[in-house]
Amino acid sequence: MANLKEIKNRITSIASTMQITSAMKMVSAAKLKRAQDAITQMRPYAEKLQEILSNLSATLDISDNAFADQRDDKRIYIVAVTSNRGLCGGFNNNIIKRVNRLLTEHSGKDVKVIAVGKKGNDAFKRSVFNFRPEAIGEAHDMFNDLSFERSSQLAQFLMDEFKANKVDKVVVVYNKFKNAAVQEVISEQYLPVLPTDQEEETSGAGDYIFEPSKEEIVTDLIPKSLKVQLFKAFLDSHASEHGARMTAMHKATDNASELKRALTLEYNKARQAAITNEILEIVGGAEALKNG
Repeated sequence: MANLKEIKNRITSIASTMQITSAMKMVSAAKLKRAQDAITQMRPYAEKLQEILSNLSATLDISDNAFADQRDDKRIYIVAVTSNRGLCGGFNNNIIKRVNRLLTEHSGKDVKVIAVGKKGNDAFKRSVFNFRPEAIGEAHDMFNDLSFERSSQLAQFLMDEFKANKVDKVVVVYNKFKNAAVQEVISEQYLPVLPTDQEEETSGAGDYIFEPSKEEIVTDLIPKSLKVQLFKAFLDSHASEHGARMTAMHKATDNASELKRALTLEYNKARQAAITNEILEIVGGAEALKNG
């Protein structure tokens, strides 16, 4: 059994850790509220715009819509969306595992990873041979100042690369926010734009009257919609990060509290044993003096 001083030092250390994890939980809870409001307000608009985009793509010839050109996916970009900071459970590891699985599935093809978020940047820089950090400069700093303008820069780069036939397919891997405790890893095809299912095409494609012309819509609405979709993925990931960190810090605080209780019990037992030994020594000494 450890001595009293060692146990007391451990209790003090755990109490200090509890204060830190509890504070981080409260900070993440406050940030989560803002991030959750942002994605909740954005999601209906983005989903409806995506529906219109898919229906529009179904009515256009491939020659009219450069972003719906289905090709052999020999050259692929994987946009991996992680966080800048850790201490958020399996949030980042789940993305890294999914990207590594995609790399395995597409082995033999020209696959490049674009990391958004410092954790993914650090991980793939070490492990992925064809990691491409130079693609958009400081993409891993996206979440230091997340905005639609910064997100649009990456979206525009991806669209330019696709139009220039430098890439055949773009996949975005991110955590979709469901609630504070649940995040779902999503692998979403970003380019080329996927048309709606045949049944949906039949029922929905004729519901739109195009004003102005389809050509003008292609040059304006489709790029805007693609920028919105990417920004939605970033907002989803941002909210998921704070939810994951809040949950992780809550569990860490509970575990520290449990460990502190166990160590306090151990400390009391050790202290009681030490006092009992001292009493026995005193009684034994007194008996020895009496008999002597």
